[in-house]
Amino acid sequence: MAEQIPLYPVRSAVVAAVAANRKRAAYYSAAGSGPGGERPSRYQLEDEFSHLDEMPLMMSEEGFENDESDYHTLPRARVTYRRRGIEWLVCGGWKFLCTSCCDWLINACRRKKELKARTVWLGCPEKCEEKYPRNSIKNQKYNIFTFIPGVLYEQFKFFLNLYFLVVSCSQFVPALKIGYLYTYWAPLGFVLAVTMIREAVDEFRRFQRDKEMNSQLYSKLTIRGSCFIRTDQLDGETDWKLKVAVTCTQRLPALGDLFSINAYVYAQKPQLDIHGFEGTFTREDSDPPIHESLSIENTLWASTVVASGTVIGVVIYTGKETRSVMNTSNPKNKVGLLDLELNQLTKALFLALVALSIVMVTLQGFVGPWYRNLFRFLLLFSYIIPISLRVNLDMGKAAYGWMIMRDEHIPGTVVRTSTIPEELGRLVYLLTDKTGTLTQNEMIFKRLHLGTVSYGTDTMDEIQNHIINSYSQISQASGNSSSSTPSRKSQSSAPKVRKSVSSRIHEAVKAIALCHNVTPVYESRAGMTGETEYAEVDQDFSDENRTYQASSPDEVALVQWTESVGLTLVNRDLTSMQLKTPGGQILTYSILQIFPFTSESKRMGIIVRDESTAEITFYMKGADIAMSSIVQYNDWLEEECGNMAREGLRTLVVAKKSLTEEQYQDFENRYSQAKLSIHDRTLKVAAVVESVEREMELLCLTGVEDQLQADVRPALEMLRNAGIKIWMLTGDKLETATCIAKSSHLVSRTQDIHIFRPVTNRGEAHLELNAFRRKHDCALVITGDSLEVCLKYYEHELVELACQCPAVVCCRCSPTQKAHIVKLLQQHTGKRTCAIGDGGNDVSMIQAADCGIGIEGKEGKQASLAADFSITQFKHIGRLLMVHGRNSYKRSAALGQFVMHRGLIISTMQAVFSSVFYFASVPLYQGFLMVGYATIYTMFPVFSLVLDQDVKPEMALLYPELYKDLTKGRSLSFKTFLIWVLISIYQGGILMYGALVLFESEFVHVVAISFTALILTELLMVALTIRTWHWLMVVAEFLSLGCYVASLAFLNEYFGIGRVSFGAFLDVAFITTVTFLWKVSAITVVSCLPLYILKYLKRKLSPPSYSKLTS
Repeated sequence: MAEQIPLYPVRSAVVAAVAANRKRAAYYSAAGSGPGGERPSRYQLEDEFSHLDEMPLMMSEEGFENDESDYHTLPRARVTYRRRGIEWLVCGGWKFLCTSCCDWLINACRRKKELKARTVWLGCPEKCEEKYPRNSIKNQKYNIFTFIPGVLYEQFKFFLNLYFLVVSCSQFVPALKIGYLYTYWAPLGFVLAVTMIREAVDEFRRFQRDKEMNSQLYSKLTIRGSCFIRTDQLDGETDWKLKVAVTCTQRLPALGDLFSINAYVYAQKPQLDIHGFEGTFTREDSDPPIHESLSIENTLWASTVVASGTVIGVVIYTGKETRSVMNTSNPKNKVGLLDLELNQLTKALFLALVALSIVMVTLQGFVGPWYRNLFRFLLLFSYIIPISLRVNLDMGKAAYGWMIMRDEHIPGTVVRTSTIPEELGRLVYLLTDKTGTLTQNEMIFKRLHLGTVSYGTDTMDEIQNHIINSYSQISQASGNSSSSTPSRKSQSSAPKVRKSVSSRIHEAVKAIALCHNVTPVYESRAGMTGETEYAEVDQDFSDENRTYQASSPDEVALVQWTESVGLTLVNRDLTSMQLKTPGGQILTYSILQIFPFTSESKRMGIIVRDESTAEITFYMKGADIAMSSIVQYNDWLEEECGNMAREGLRTLVVAKKSLTEEQYQDFENRYSQAKLSIHDRTLKVAAVVESVEREMELLCLTGVEDQLQADVRPALEMLRNAGIKIWMLTGDKLETATCIAKSSHLVSRTQDIHIFRPVTNRGEAHLELNAFRRKHDCALVITGDSLEVCLKYYEHELVELACQCPAVVCCRCSPTQKAHIVKLLQQHTGKRTCAIGDGGNDVSMIQAADCGIGIEGKEGKQASLAADFSITQFKHIGRLLMVHGRNSYKRSAALGQFVMHRGLIISTMQAVFSSVFYFASVPLYQGFLMVGYATIYTMFPVFSLVLDQDVKPEMALLYPELYKDLTKGRSLSFKTFLIWVLISIYQGGILMYGALVLFESEFVHVVAISFTALILTELLMVALTIRTWHWLMVVAEFLSLGCYVASLAFLNEYFGIGRVSFGAFLDVAFITTVTFLWKVSAITVVSCLPLYILKYLKRKLSPPSYSKLTS
């Protein structure tokens, strides 16, 4: 990986950067000095010079010390070197300038309002000085006034459609008119009508979705001071998050008093960050005034759902200023790569058209009004660029969409964007969400390990028996004496002896049942609705009605498991929790302190007091890397954690420590002082907590499995074999994302994983990128914050390194970051990207990708509605790409080139005809002949190419490696295009010259003869192109031939040269003679037989890869 990236060291900066490098090295050494910090650091001081020698970018001492914005443009100045002057202007600079001017005009017209912080008064809207957006969401592209202009612009920005608009308009000029108006306007009008109807339907659907979304408003609330919300549509996490009300408002006697107090909320300006909020709540009518800080815990963003409890809130951000809307990109009109390639080919055809017209005028000798003749020649040869190309391709796309939705192997699949089915066959990068896409987000407890004994799913009944026996003994002991305290105290004060398995299981299960942040919830009784004050009365506290809410699905799985073995969490509030034993006894514990899980600490803890014994216990659980240095020495933890990780289980280490009353009081005093400190509060609080995190008793190791979606592993393996690089972008935690990457085999067991360490500035990012460059063939795991820093300074380097990785995992990604990563891949690689997700947080990513796929799942339909394709399971993506993507691309490539061949061959005949008749600008075929040639005479056989397939679906799925050839774009390239051009010139010349040579005595019948041979040649060429026959193809061939033969009797006026002016009409008796038939057959055979022979030889001497598999 490292050898492929150019290095640009600045050796003069080596000495100057030593001091800064030492700071970086010291930072990383300090970062590794915590739990697990005994591991050797990659950043050794003696390696300073080698670091600088291998730096991919120019760096100096100021690069570390000065304002980082000074170096914003350094990387891009080198990697995005651009051509200047005339070369730059010709090679695309003009397009860049036009786009920039248009963007500037649009922004100037919109005059975007600057976002500001705001003050919102409770119950006093008149005090608000600013006007804020309406509380509504709009995802429509157009309105009633911009619909027609907008759709027309989107159509005529394509060269093909713009060209035919000009050609059609030219027919209103008498001097330029060479045919009937309907021969030009009918096809163009049909294309525009179909497009407008399709866009109108899509717009109406968007309007309905917006209307449904805007009708959902919050109207709920709680008297308990907290509630749970679901944020799956915002950040992709389906776990429930606890939100806390403002403290001073909870003391109000009635809800109506909220409007009588003099209070206001000051909030920061609208921002993209969904994980942070800063504000204050002030009540001025109290003595003294109350000032309370507001954080993310006090907020409910739009697109989140109140999962439990009720809420009364103050609306701060509305409409387009909400976090969900700001993190959603505007929908764009997606254009497939095949359409762009065909657009380039039509430009080449236009140049050929102009060149041919100039040659004809030159050979004329520029006599008379030559400029008028030039324009007439342009119109005569306009069929070089066939407008039927757009009609056929659009109808083909509709056919592909119908086939996809009718495929019984992928039921429930919906095609929402019918313009890009070929993109499914050109994908190189697949960016996928994790939660609900790769996983079901359903955690199942799988393993409990006590060091000497391990319990799996098949031995859980043994644990249940141990729990029943241990609590029955405790209840008996408490019946014989006033309490069980003396025996426990004597046990704890006695010398350490080896505990029995039963007691160890008892302690482990109790620890798991207490060390969490789970709250049991009891739903209201069916049919009962009422005010908040009666919510408690309406609830059913039976076991069947209980559900658990928590900030992590892992914790819910653990608590559900303790319930299954007999120890049930039945109640919890902010200060206490209650457990029910197998015998029905209620155990009450006071919650003294809670230390929540953070990505930095990788552990959570709780201090509880047993109300029956007054014992204080500190329980803690966390990742093995964090807990290994906290628990007492053992010889099994590291090994068993590795074993469980290889099974794809998420491991948690559980430990405990008993505290005396004096120890706890001393801790509480120090903890309270640390929380009140102004400077370095976080460090001081962490230091106090770490003082009790010493020599904790290791209780057990748990293993929880996040169930994958059905057949995710074989689907990912198929995509990898197809040459598709898979990136997982998730808002979840790093540990969770890494575990799923392993269990889903996104990262194979033999591959190393490089976890990109947290970086906050340019220097740290530089050092970490250098460390990453030394790794070879390893998967990358990086957080959203580190990604943001690296992209700020080393965008090109990071993307180039990441693209060489077999897999990339980006965790803690915001919706905007996901979309940004998609755009980076598009810009830096130029390859086609696909994004797949199931939540509202995936919408921006799906809309930014060249092809967006949504999954209808537990997180709602927002992603599937915004996507181009909607599927019901992740495993369906394999067939969608390998089979339908392949067929769509191959068929459209063949269809597009054949339609161009159809236009080129008749234009060649027109050129030969004009040359013979002294370069006269007279049409060879007029009126309905031209319309019929592109429609009923050849349309059905040509369009039947949408049924062709080179590989059977079973073979495409069995050998996904065939997909790699599609991404190279060989089915439609300038090489294949030139081959078709040569074929067209050869056949057109043979048909026209053959008609003139063989029918010299019947020269007046040359139109009828050449046109008949032309139709037969087209039908035979379709048969030559087809690789797998379908019965509809045979029907189309004979139907077209029958339509032509039947129409001969009605089209006699069109078959004379120059029509009536030449006085020649179709002679029915003539076309029934043997002479006519054998001569037409001879011309047709000469035009087609050599091509059949060449095709046969090519398949024998150089067969395509797929033919080797099918033979």
